[in-house]
Amino acid sequence: MPQHPASGQTFNILAVLQGGRLQYEAVLLAASLRHTNPGFAGKLYLAEPQPGPRWSTDPRLTDSATRALLESLGAEIIPFENKVFGESYPHGNKIEAITALPEEPFLFLDTDTLITGSFDQVFFDFSKPSASMRRENTWPQIELYGPGYGAIWKSLYDRFGLDYESSLDRSQPDEYWQRYLYFNAGWFFHESPRAFGARFLDYAREIRNNRPEPLVCQELNPWLDQVALPLVIHSFGGGRPGPDLAGLDGAVTCHYRSLSLLYARESDLAVQVLETVCAPQAIKKILKEYEPFKRLVYQPKGQKARSLFDRAALPKREQVIRNTLKRENCWFR
Repeated sequence: MPQHPASGQTFNILAVLQGGRLQYEAVLLAASLRHTNPGFAGKLYLAEPQPGPRWSTDPRLTDSATRALLESLGAEIIPFENKVFGESYPHGNKIEAITALPEEPFLFLDTDTLITGSFDQVFFDFSKPSASMRRENTWPQIELYGPGYGAIWKSLYDRFGLDYESSLDRSQPDEYWQRYLYFNAGWFFHESPRAFGARFLDYAREIRNNRPEPLVCQELNPWLDQVALPLVIHSFGGGRPGPDLAGLDGAVTCHYRSLSLLYARESDLAVQVLETVCAPQAIKKILKEYEPFKRLVYQPKGQKARSLFDRAALPKREQVIRNTLKRENCWFR
């Protein structure tokens, strides 16, 4: 592939496309990428699960107008088959889709991601994978008399023959959750989709089917991808993101998760980019069909949601933000 003239880095972006909510989020992702990175030298691939025994309905995008809009925005829609996951665990789509990519460096983004700045601000070492640290203490949930963080995580590293000790952040105290390698799977990258995707699938399937003893009481749905991901990243010699990646979950990407949360807590830049890329008539015609976009972007509910919070003093827990939005009739998912 040709090299990017500014950064010298060329890579592809992968997100998952399905009919329903993800099709509208994919439009926003594609439109924001084109708006903020008009010279992007890679390709935006939208991976679409195909109908099969692991789906009770057709998971594909069936609306031809949305499909045409995505393609006009530069996205290439590629099929993949669910051989392990599917309807029972849709988070597994991101795992099984990776090997459908061409064998070139890739950045995976959850579909509910807004591109707010140029990727020239980010430097990837694709040989050392990393992932998003924008996460909460969601897994594991420690039982009063059960194994602790250390025993649970060590059992997983041992299962795959990995060096547990070198994964620890020793600036954090023992049995504090941030001592252990744990990511949000909203973004991650590597130089080889074939190798990374195969190992991610292997690890996730093994954890699901043959969990180590300390995991017996742990819930794996929907956390399985985030349990396997740090092990995969560590196995390839990667780890926590350094300052070169600060633009991800920063000035370059915004994993908003829901439009209500975007308006409530994200930067003025994120809201500005959102409303700018949603304005063209061709995009508005599609997005206003989906209630969250209609009510929050094209009607004043978004600005009302934004007025409820001081971004400089947000509640520490996301649930408090959600409850406030619900109480004020500003929660849309």
